[in-house]
Amino acid sequence: MTTTLTRRDALKLGTAAIALPTFLPASVLGRDGNAPPSEQVRVGVIGCGGRSYMIREGADVKGFQVVAACDCFKQRAEEFASKLSGDQKWGVYDDFRQMIEQEQLDAVMIETTTHARAWIAMHAMQMGMDAYIEKPMCLTISEGRAMVNAVRAYDRVTQVGTQQRSMPINNWASDLVKNGAIGKIKAVLAPNFIGPFVWTKSSNADVQGPVDKWWDVWTNQAELRPYDADLQFGWGRWWDYDAGGLCFGVSGWGAHSYDQINRALGTDDTGPAEIVLQEEVAIRDSGRFAPRETVGTAIQDESPDMNTGADYYHMAKLEGPRAKVLMRFANGTELRLHLDGDRGPGLGAIFVGENGKIEINRNKIASNPKELVTASDNPGANRRPETAYHIENWIECIKSRGRCNADIEIGQRAATLCELVNIARGVGRVGESLHWDAETEQFTNCDEANAMLSRPRRAGYELPEIG
Repeated sequence: MTTTLTRRDALKLGTAAIALPTFLPASVLGRDGNAPPSEQVRVGVIGCGGRSYMIREGADVKGFQVVAACDCFKQRAEEFASKLSGDQKWGVYDDFRQMIEQEQLDAVMIETTTHARAWIAMHAMQMGMDAYIEKPMCLTISEGRAMVNAVRAYDRVTQVGTQQRSMPINNWASDLVKNGAIGKIKAVLAPNFIGPFVWTKSSNADVQGPVDKWWDVWTNQAELRPYDADLQFGWGRWWDYDAGGLCFGVSGWGAHSYDQINRALGTDDTGPAEIVLQEEVAIRDSGRFAPRETVGTAIQDESPDMNTGADYYHMAKLEGPRAKVLMRFANGTELRLHLDGDRGPGLGAIFVGENGKIEINRNKIASNPKELVTASDNPGANRRPETAYHIENWIECIKSRGRCNADIEIGQRAATLCELVNIARGVGRVGESLHWDAETEQFTNCDEANAMLSRPRRAGYELPEIG
């Protein structure tokens, strides 16, 4: 029998099986700091829509080498490669499995629609790929747990795209909160994000005649509907495809905000014990977008001098399904999802402690008293593109086989908070406490809520069994 040792095999076996390590420091080979071929992590991109900026932001990361692009709508992959490949010749595909087989990849970046990510990620992991997975990493809590199980079974290195996890100033401020700089945390104030709409324009019954292969693949687990540009390009707005993937949406900005909360509270492997819907769900705008008083019960816990998001408030001006939600952790800390889109940290939260407050936003922090965040060891604002830190951490962990800053379990816990908001709103029991067991990932007092932890999957797009 003849055995072929692939790049993936060599990476996994390391020095125990071959004479030299798969990745050698450039200095050892005398390359003046340029990474030799053995140090390059060959990456294929799956999903070539609006995330092209990430490839540019990772350009200065040593060892990060994109060599191929794939999109089921192949024209997008061709345009993506033409725009970003430069002098290189990228392989272009409409089937990610073919790309993995032909390009001898080490890893993939999964930048697809949310509803397709779990299916693609699990197949890619079965084929030996480490993965960078866009946030939110999954559509439902149950498929997210399946992804975690697959990563652990196949020993893959995963980075979920909540890039604040790798930003120095965000981690520094998170550690202040976690290590007691403001004492015991009484409450966390975070945005009241907008949820997804329900698609009513068409249904499976409206499908006439044969369906283009790419549209069948794009539809993935969801109900097959006639092609509609609002679905292809606006999928983040609709329940079947995302959990509210808008700029001020539950899974859009919310995935970042909630992950930031988990990082600062130290709740990366758990979740709240209770979820309470505090008002009826209604189509509401995302904020007042007008001058308002900074006193009164609604604003009192927010220091007027803590305003880290002013430069992006205009992006949050929209409307959709919205209702305030309260979560309580077992230690008594309350997470109040109350803030409007025209005030406070849209990508983070305000942590209210016994001895002060710290506001953490993306690459911005503030505090009351102000001295809390002016210490000499504050690393300051990013000195590189914001995603570069996150991609670099992923590449380093692929080489070391360590766990990334936003490992798959961390991504699951952030995505779960997004889904708990939508489930509480979907159940609609204003004022009632839904009891959540974060270990079993089940509600203990609401069968209706448990029915929303997963969804029926269309035939042919079931999640693969882990073997």
